Amino acid sequence: MKHVHFLFGLSYFWVLSCALVVLSSCQEQPSPLRIATFQLDASPEIGSPVAYAPARSIVDSLSIRGMVIMTEDDPVVLCSVDWLGIANEGMQRWKEVLAEAAGTTTDRVSVHAVHQHDGLRCDFTVEKILAEYGLGGTKYDTVYLVNKINETAEAVKQAMANAREVTHLGFGQAEVEKVASNRRILGEDGKVRIIRWSKSSDPEAIAAPEGLIDPWLKSVSFWQEEEPLAVMTYYAVHPQSYYGQGDVTCEFVGIARNQRQAALGGVPHIHFNGAGGNVAAGKYNDGSPERRPVLAERMEVGMRKAWENTQKREISPSELQWKSIPVALPPGKHLLEPELRAILEADTATANQKFYAAKHLAWLQRMQQGHQIRVSSLKMGDVWMLNLPGEIFVEYQLAAQKMRPDDQVVTAAYEEYGMGYIGTEKAYTQGGYETSERASRVAPESEKILMQAIQEVLN
Repeated sequence: MKHVHFLFGLSYFWVLSCALVVLSSCQEQPSPLRIATFQLDASPEIGSPVAYAPARSIVDSLSIRGMVIMTEDDPVVLCSVDWLGIANEGMQRWKEVLAEAAGTTTDRVSVHAVHQHDGLRCDFTVEKILAEYGLGGTKYDTVYLVNKINETAEAVKQAMANAREVTHLGFGQAEVEKVASNRRILGEDGKVRIIRWSKSSDPEAIAAPEGLIDPWLKSVSFWQEEEPLAVMTYYAVHPQSYYGQGDVTCEFVGIARNQRQAALGGVPHIHFNGAGGNVAAGKYNDGSPERRPVLAERMEVGMRKAWENTQKREISPSELQWKSIPVALPPGKHLLEPELRAILEADTATANQKFYAAKHLAWLQRMQQGHQIRVSSLKMGDVWMLNLPGEIFVEYQLAAQKMRPDDQVVTAAYEEYGMGYIGTEKAYTQGGYETSERASRVAPESEKILMQAIQEVLN
């Protein structure tokens, strides 16, 4: 009988030990990589202010598109908005609300404008300043903007409830032909001789070479085995064909994106504008309505070829790494509060002069109060998704690629829009619109600070 009890005891402890091993093994399994995508309409109401005029028609709907990336770490939220720009307390509000919705922190939320010029502006700081001088509501529909941010938060929550597991990551790229050209044509003295705007009828500007651009459209896709779950594309160019009359459109980049999403049977397609502050379609765009579908087709071809060139590989949660660092950019020396307030108070100043004075003052105040912007990256295997602020020059994007020559670096710019254009240090000595006191609110030494930040988040 004792022998029987002894064998029973051994069996019991053997079963218990096996159960504990299995339980421990289950507990040690890392959380799977999952994504949740969201999309909602972002078109304004007729009559509300868009970039340059009240909205009079919706030619092509605007949208908000994004993705929540989930592992055992706090979620990461990447969002792209078909608006002209999101700045200052507007960007702060976006990040706070989306972070709360996703159960993460604001430093793990990256929101970008695609920068269509018939889209909305979102800047609650500038709106407050304008309201001080009796100009509130002329440039921003605050109620609509706040509601849309809140709607996006609800979309994030709903999306996360239906997250999908990701097993493979895809990357592809293709050259886009006859879309991008550098805006700054230099003379023999090294100064800007011709500004090649988004649309151009100047024969000399059209005949000039494309100049410095990044011709590659890059595509990052997420898969569950053989099923595509979502695709993100990146390309650096001002997305303008013709604009300014209040006819709202997602422009040729948005049209191409929508066509690709339809061609893939509704697979979510999220597009980010790269570092295209000094890049536009001016060499290939005369501003006529006929050019928009032509540019859209060229963009769509580039997106399709990048998709066709996609190579997939298995991806695990351990291969993801998020880095985000705070950065303080020095304000331009031309930002002087007494002078800016004098413009806002002057009866002789135009509405546009007062608007720019308010934008300058908003950025100056934010920097004086110690607010910082963020430069961030999401590493997924050998793919790095770099997030940069403002209308930043393409030189920064190309420099980032050289920092990781054996990997793939994709760049999304137009995050914080409060500082306007960000040129290279040398560009501020060359003249031209982008580095003028009207267009740029940062000092030339910002290049060194940003390059260091880019190097750090790509390390």
